[in-house]
Amino acid sequence: MFASFCRRRLLLHIRKIPGGDGANPLQSIPGAIHLAHSYSVSSVPNSEFYRATVSYLISCGLSPAAAAATATTQKNRILSSDKADAARALLRDYGFANADIIRTLRSAPSILVVDPERILRPKLDFLASLGFEPRKIASEPFLLARSLDKHLVPSIQFIRGIIGSDDDLRLAFSRVPRALMADLDKNMRPAVEALRRCGLTEEAISKLLVIHMGMLMASPDRIREVFEDLKAIGMRISDSRFLYCFRAMCSVKRGTWRRKLELFQSFGLSEGEVLKAFKIQPTIVLFADENIKKKVRFLLDDLKLVISDIMAQPVILGYSLEKCILPRCAVLSVLMREGRIQTDIKLPRALLGNSKTFSARFISRYADDVPDVVKAYEGKIKFEGFI
Repeated sequence: MFASFCRRRLLLHIRKIPGGDGANPLQSIPGAIHLAHSYSVSSVPNSEFYRATVSYLISCGLSPAAAAATATTQKNRILSSDKADAARALLRDYGFANADIIRTLRSAPSILVVDPERILRPKLDFLASLGFEPRKIASEPFLLARSLDKHLVPSIQFIRGIIGSDDDLRLAFSRVPRALMADLDKNMRPAVEALRRCGLTEEAISKLLVIHMGMLMASPDRIREVFEDLKAIGMRISDSRFLYCFRAMCSVKRGTWRRKLELFQSFGLSEGEVLKAFKIQPTIVLFADENIKKKVRFLLDDLKLVISDIMAQPVILGYSLEKCILPRCAVLSVLMREGRIQTDIKLPRALLGNSKTFSARFISRYADDVPDVVKAYEGKIKFEGFI
């Protein structure tokens, strides 16, 4: 930063040197001509190309701040609006919605300055042939900046050789698109070899990658650590939930894992009870601390459940409080008020299940006689506690 400041100060002094005798005044200062060149109009934020790029990106849907930040990098400067328009049109041709294009340009604006036909189309053809959804590609748009022959094709061939079917490959990619950014030789191969050395079968590795392809980005040391930690809490490779527990524990640091255990124990649970709940629903350690506190406090204080009931069905902690639990509670409250269900209904069991199951049990069944259940489910009648 200091060197850059000095160069700018020198440039200001250079501009003040008169050149009345016809000679180039910069020649008297060593390196000055090169310095002036490096600060050409195309690299200064107030340049014509900078302003044009900011204006173009704003017209694409980026905020002024995002557009300005993007245009600061010289390689992102749009020198040809025709090329940029062609790149956007190409994305639309491959099914990218406007929101997908905005998301793509916000993260990888450099695709607007490459040759659309020579650089972008072959990659889009390849990804489309695999059935990868545009919105998933847009979530990791730097894939379009990776080499087709040197990265995308060999990486897909390697992953497909492990996973097997293209349907599972599509599912794995849709869950963790960023995993395809991992380097084949530095990340993917070492990770798979580490899984093998730790005792996973080829079938188990295939299933694990479908569950969470992000495993390809884990270091061999981290993989070995997680195996050791799972063994320490009594999880065996043969357990049906092992891969799900492995995925969850691999996604958090050891310090975070200990903090999650302590957080759940703060509600009056023993470590054994927390570990039992983790084995049932491994994702409970992936939720933010405040999210966990908010849900548990609601279930304890507002629904009057006991902590053991909650942890016996830990999947409930994965439900959205605002979008799922509260509307369902409002429906049950209406039905209690109308005398259609008992007030001592087993709440955890009633609240669980997908929306189709809940709707069949408590909405469709009573909608004709108790139309308020529909309003409650839509959020038009708020939950204010059970009678």
